[in-house]
Amino acid sequence: MIMLISRSGRQNQRYENGRRLIAGCIPYRFKADQSNHDKCVQSLEVLVVKSQKSDRVLFPKGGWEKDETVEDAARREAMEEAGVEGLVETQLGIWTFNSKGSKGGERVAHVFPLKVTNLQDHWPEKEFRERRWVSVEDARKRCKHPWMSKALDQLIMRERERHGMAFN
Repeated sequence: MIMLISRSGRQNQRYENGRRLIAGCIPYRFKADQSNHDKCVQSLEVLVVKSQKSDRVLFPKGGWEKDETVEDAARREAMEEAGVEGLVETQLGIWTFNSKGSKGGERVAHVFPLKVTNLQDHWPEKEFRERRWVSVEDARKRCKHPWMSKALDQLIMRERERHGMAFN
């Protein structure tokens, strides 16, 4: 059996002007919506994970380390926190926020869409985090961080432009 563990420690973390650099992603997929009996419509779903410290839901994110690209860091965080693999697409944006965690301080988050291709049954943080597919509407209601909501809005806008349709 392979032991799955998350990276830990701060010695390899990237910083810029005293701010910790974060990489994250919004895992997503399209699901056929059969509720409209006239035609099959695709609905956009995103994967959220439960915070380790509260009942809040988040998109996978974490420290960007010196030995990886920002895309690799986003991919790693998706696997560690949510047990998903997929295609990292063009960055949605960069957001600055203040962390309320024990270390506090300002963070700079680079956020990417991750089109999910594989869900693992076991992942490093499975014992600590629940993952759940939710509608865009549900994600917007449950996401407590304004910068994550803005990243979600960017993903929705990009997918509307790409597919020429609205998503719930």
